[in-house]
Amino acid sequence: MKKTILALVLALVPGSQILRAAPAENEQLDQRAVQRITKEVHHELVLLPYYGVFDNLAYQVSPDGTVTLIGQVVRPSTKSSAEAAVKNIEGVNRVVNQIDVLPPSPMDDEIRRQVFRAIYGYPTLNRYAIMAVPPIHIIVKGGHVTLTGVVDKQTDKQVADIQAKSVPNVFSVEDQLQVVESK
Repeated sequence: MKKTILALVLALVPGSQILRAAPAENEQLDQRAVQRITKEVHHELVLLPYYGVFDNLAYQVSPDGTVTLIGQVVRPSTKSSAEAAVKNIEGVNRVVNQIDVLPPSPMDDEIRRQVFRAIYGYPTLNRYAIMAVPPIHIIVKGGHVTLTGVVDKQTDKQVADIQAKSVPNVFSVEDQLQVVESK
C-alpha cells in the first residue's frame, strides 16, 4: 500500500520519474527477453540520426543483460548516440561500447565517395541504393576498404567486390558481405 501511494505521489510531482527495476547483474534473462532486447537494439541502432552507409554497427546481447556494441563509425557522435540509445532499453544492465571512430582523412573520404558511386551506381546493384539504410556498408580506414552488410545473391557480392577494387587509391578490399538467398 505504501509503495502504491509513493508511486502515485512521485507521478504527480513535476519532473519526477518512477524508475523501473532492472534485473540484478548476476540474474540471467530468459531467451525471450534476450530476443526482445536484440530486436530493440537493432531498431534503435538503425534509427540513429547519423548512421549511414559509411558506418558499420553490430552488437551482442548476453543473457546477463549486457549489450556489447562493436563496429566502426565516421562520427564520434554516432558512437555516443548508439550507447545512449541502447542504455534506455528495458532489461539492459550494462553497455560495453567497443565501437571504433575512424580517423578523419580527406583521402579516405574521397575513397568512400568513389566506392559508393562504383557500387551503388552499377546497374545490378543500384536497387540497393534506394533503401532507407543501404545494406552494403563501406568502411574505409587508411585506404583499406571493408564491405559489410547483406546482399540478395552471390553475384551481387562478387560485383560489389569487383567494383570496390576498381577504385583508384584503394590499397585492399575485404569483402565481408553476407548473402541472403531469396526464395
